[in-house]
Amino acid sequence: MNQPIFLEPVFQERIWGGTKLQQLFGYEIPNDRTGECWAISAHPNGQSVVKSGPYQGLKLGELWNSHKELFRSDSAVFPLLTKILDASDDLSVQVHPDDEYAGKHENGELGKTECWYIVDAEPGAVIIYGHEAKSKEQLVQMIEDGEWNDLLTQVPVKAGDFFYVPSGTIHALGKGIVVLETQQSSDTTYRVYDYDRRDKDGNLRDLHLEKAIDVTSIPQAYEPVQYSSKESDGLSVTTFVSNSFFTVEKWNVTGTANVPANEKYTICSVIEGQGKLSVEDQEYSLAKGDHFILPVDFGPFQIEGELMLIISREGE
Repeated sequence: MNQPIFLEPVFQERIWGGTKLQQLFGYEIPNDRTGECWAISAHPNGQSVVKSGPYQGLKLGELWNSHKELFRSDSAVFPLLTKILDASDDLSVQVHPDDEYAGKHENGELGKTECWYIVDAEPGAVIIYGHEAKSKEQLVQMIEDGEWNDLLTQVPVKAGDFFYVPSGTIHALGKGIVVLETQQSSDTTYRVYDYDRRDKDGNLRDLHLEKAIDVTSIPQAYEPVQYSSKESDGLSVTTFVSNSFFTVEKWNVTGTANVPANEKYTICSVIEGQGKLSVEDQEYSLAKGDHFILPVDFGPFQIEGELMLIISREGE
């Protein structure tokens, strides 16, 4: 099938959400607490729907199960989930399990390794990325004593930054940040700390300290992400990460870029600009906020315009 598969996002209300998904991307959001756009998702808690073409109206999970030839994958489920998050307030401090732990404790759910491309950040914005405990005993003691300022590692961020967040990493987006997140297709989160925040009914939100302590990596030390870039006529490709979970790239298109046929199905999100994609004399308009999948062996094709895309593929 030499036709891109455009998808309709699903929006999720969150206590920390806001309106930037509308302001920055023009989405029709359901309310002023919209925290997440599940842009390309086959997860049961929020599935994208095919917008047009021969598969119009199918949920992505249905497409995955009934048309394996489009993906040619050994994965039992669509393995990735692309989101855009509007952190209009601080997110809870949290940690995610790996595949083994989630499979055992979360009814067979995948683990959750993820990564963030910072789309927008207000001046002074920070994330929590890791912790300072040197042993599990110290981690437990610092949590019990509420020593959050000493325990949690804060990192300033700006638009264009990228962070790889493997399972076991204590993390949180801070207020004033919008990210495009590429993650394993999982909705399992263990809250460690939530600023004693109350939900709309006045209740403290649940914490999951026992599981969180179980899965947190100790110590947490990170190698800086080593980007690689390559240039061709009209196209600059920056590879942020490539591992067994996913490959994530940033494409900057300026003018006309000729792209060879892809060997793997490719997940695409337009985060800046507009243009068009051409394949076999067919043209498809592209604009900021569009999300689509290029099936396996799609192309060769051409992208024309001034655009920035985040591209991801299933891991090796």
